[in-house]
Amino acid sequence: MRFLFTCGGTAGHINPALGVAQRLQELVPDAEFLFVGAEGHMETELVPREGYPIKTVNISGFQRSFKPANIVKNIQAVGRVISARRLAKRYIREFQPDVAVGTGGYVCYPVLATAATMGIPTAVHESNAVPGLTTRMLEKTVDRILVGLEDSRGFYKDPDKVEVTGTPVRVDFRGLDKASARRELGLDPDQPIVLAVFGSLGADYMNQAMEGFIRRMGKDPGFRLIYATGKRYYDGVSQILDSEGLRSPWVDVREYIYDMPRVMTAADLIICRSGASTISELTYLGKPAVMVPSPNVVNNHQEKNARVLEKAGAVKMLLEGKFDADGLYDMVTALLRDGPALEKMHDTSLRMGVRDATDRIASIILTLAQKGKTE
Repeated sequence: MRFLFTCGGTAGHINPALGVAQRLQELVPDAEFLFVGAEGHMETELVPREGYPIKTVNISGFQRSFKPANIVKNIQAVGRVISARRLAKRYIREFQPDVAVGTGGYVCYPVLATAATMGIPTAVHESNAVPGLTTRMLEKTVDRILVGLEDSRGFYKDPDKVEVTGTPVRVDFRGLDKASARRELGLDPDQPIVLAVFGSLGADYMNQAMEGFIRRMGKDPGFRLIYATGKRYYDGVSQILDSEGLRSPWVDVREYIYDMPRVMTAADLIICRSGASTISELTYLGKPAVMVPSPNVVNNHQEKNARVLEKAGAVKMLLEGKFDADGLYDMVTALLRDGPALEKMHDTSLRMGVRDATDRIASIILTLAQKGKTE
C-alpha cells in the first residue's frame, strides 16, 4: 500500500502528517510513503529526519490585499500553482499512491487537487476551528475533510464529507512519562522545568519578552528554562545573552527542539503559542501552559483556540502587547509555586484531549485506500 502525504510551512502542519504516517507504518509494515512539500521550507528538513522521502514543488501563498505589488505577487503565485500541479502529476504517476492526504500549507492545494483529478482518493485535515484558504479551495474536490473540533462542521457546505477526528500527535508522544523523559534527557528529576517555544520559526515579540524573563531569573531562580528561539532569532538572542553575561546552568537556549515529545513530557509548565497542533500535543500530555496567541494569523484563530482552553481552566492566556517580561515572569513563578493549581490545569487539559485522533485518521485513510483499490 502506498501513502502520499503533503504538508508544509510550519511544524504545526508537518508533525500531524508525520504522526499519522508513523501510525500507518505500524499498521501496514510493508507500506511505502512519499511526502510532497514546498521547496525551501522546513518540511525538507523535518520529514527526512523521520526517515521518509520527500519531493518538492515551488509554491507560495496569495496576498489578501489589492495593492499593486500584491497583485503582481498573486499573478506569480498563480503561475507557481500551475507549475506545481504539473510537477505533482509527475510525482503521482511515478509513485502511484493508493491515497493522498494533506495536513496544511499552500502545497496541499496543487498536490491534492491534482491527485483528485487523477482518480486518487483524497483527504485534507483542518486542525483550526475556522478553515483556511487551502481547505476552502479543496472543499469540493477532496473525498473527506477531517477536522479537529466539533464546532468546525458548520463552516462547510457538505457536512457529509466532514469527520471530527481531533488533531494527531506523533507516535513519539505515546508511552512517555515525566520521570523517564527527564532521565533520558539527563535532567534533574526534582527541579521544576519551564519550556518556552513559539513556533518553528520563532517570534520577535516573544524573544524580546524572554530576554527580559531570563534577566529576572538571575543566578538561582529555582527552576530550569529550556527555551527555543526559532531559527530566525537564535544568533541575535545568543549575542545578547553572551554580551550581558546571562548564560547560566539554569538556562538552556536552543535554535529548535528536535526531541519535542520528550522535552514537553519533562516540563512542568509550557509557555507557547496556541496553534492547533500545539494544543493537540498539550492536551494529549495534559500539560499546563501559559499561551500567547500569535496575532499574525488569518481569522485570529490562535486566540480563538486559546480562549477555549482558558475558559475551561487548562491554560492561562496573555495577549501580545498587553504584558511585559516582568508580568510573564511573575505569572510563571506564581504557577510554579502553586502545586494544586498546576495539578488542576493538568487534569483539565488531559480531559480536553482527543487521545485517539491519530488512530481515527489512520482508519479513515486506510478505508479510502481500500476503496480506491476496489474501484
